[in-house]
Amino acid sequence: MTDLAIIGGTGLTNLEGIEITHRQMMYTPYGEPSAPVTHGNYGGKSIIFLPRHGARHTIPPHKINYRANIWALKELGVTNVLAIAAVGGINPQMKDKELVIPHQLIDYTWSREHTFFSEGLSHVTHIDFTEPYCPELRDLILDAAKQLPFKIHQQGVYGATQGPRLETAAEINRMEKEGCDIVGMTGMPEAALARELELCYATCAIVVNPAAGKNTNPITMSEIEKNLAEGVHQVRDLLNQILLKLA
Repeated sequence: MTDLAIIGGTGLTNLEGIEITHRQMMYTPYGEPSAPVTHGNYGGKSIIFLPRHGARHTIPPHKINYRANIWALKELGVTNVLAIAAVGGINPQMKDKELVIPHQLIDYTWSREHTFFSEGLSHVTHIDFTEPYCPELRDLILDAAKQLPFKIHQQGVYGATQGPRLETAAEINRMEKEGCDIVGMTGMPEAALARELELCYATCAIVVNPAAGKNTNPITMSEIEKNLAEGVHQVRDLLNQILLKLA
């Protein structure tokens, strides 16, 4: 039995410290996932790791086959999914290199294949998405975070944008007025698809830059990569604590 599936984002193409047992290519009714699924042990627990941008980070956010990724995890018997994501900080309290465990989201994406319930249905299906993240997994993550010496924000509203371009300052101002604390490009439809397949899904976001207009300096990839590298170390520490608490 797999204790946890991790969907890795930018900066987590490979999970350092994983003892790999095997890699498995999956085929789904929706095509192939972003990469072969890595099976292994991490911290003494059985995990599955899937890099959503591909093994070499070549798939942009709007081209990710989210349906194939989530379907493959379900087919492998996964129940708990932790998604790692790099985000921009809108809320000034959420600073570079800090982690955020969002509790809500707003979807600004378009044209993505966003549901399993669109064809060949015996009846129209709706999911309750009032609370988009699994409360049980969020509670476990927040409990694990208590053991760590660095700042982890216990809630936040994730605004999911289309990408691959970064947002304009006006778009960020709009998102801030609408309640967003952080902005990323991969939070949807991933969370909704997980809910459709009854997977317990939560996100750990790494703030890698102030969002557009929130800093006088231009946003650069070198800044993002530097902050991401430091943030990923904190994610690994958090993962260790999460796995210790998983039954």
